[in-house]
Amino acid sequence: MVKHVILWQLKDDVENKEEIKKEAKKSLEALKGIVPGLLEITVNIDCLESSNADVMLDSTLESEEALKGYAVHPAHVEVATTKVAPFMKTRVCMDYEI
Repeated sequence: MVKHVILWQLKDDVENKEEIKKEAKKSLEALKGIVPGLLEITVNIDCLESSNADVMLDSTLESEEALKGYAVHPAHVEVATTKVAPFMKTRVCMDYEI
């Protein structure tokens, strides 16, 4: 199995940050059951004040091949390009086997 973890910071000039975060969470978590090999996906948006990230995605996939498929799956690409990427300033990703 593979863990896929991403941390994002929202752009400074984004309005309605809470709504943007809620929509990203809802849309990303809805990918479970749609993207083959995506076993678990959780998006955390309620961070402590000490955090320097605004959104964290924590997902588990069946394999590295499933991760590659997730990256190009049309449902994921749609969410990434419409609900996430336009609003994010930085993205840090870590993938690892478990």
